[in-house]
Amino acid sequence: MQSSSATFRVAVKDHVMVAHSLRGAVFGPAQRMHGATYEVITEYSSPALDPNGIVVDIGLALQVLGEVLAPLRFQNLDELPQFAGVNTTTEYLAHWLHGRVAAAMVGRFRGGLRVTLEESRVAWASFEGPVG
Repeated sequence: MQSSSATFRVAVKDHVMVAHSLRGAVFGPAQRMHGATYEVITEYSSPALDPNGIVVDIGLALQVLGEVLAPLRFQNLDELPQFAGVNTTTEYLAHWLHGRVAAAMVGRFRGGLRVTLEESRVAWASFEGPVG
């Protein structure tokens, strides 16, 4: 029996290597060009399983994540037009990636999506919102 506050969750992850710099004294040495390898985790949530007994097709979730990350791999984010004039902080990138993954999943998944970028063993940022 499922409680009305119960939630199922399924997550998949990949990684992406990028270069970028951040504007503002608050970023200290990260104002200089540097590399980052992010573990990117997409976590899908739903209060109920679908007729197949799943939250989301794991293969589809991995495929979509890979497709969304592909244009960023081994790129200098400072040079990409989609990031012109913005600080590509971990928080900003989590939000940006959420938008791309959510758009790709419309009609294929309905529920919650959290995108987390782990920038190190001790620091990460997430953005969470609905799909569909």
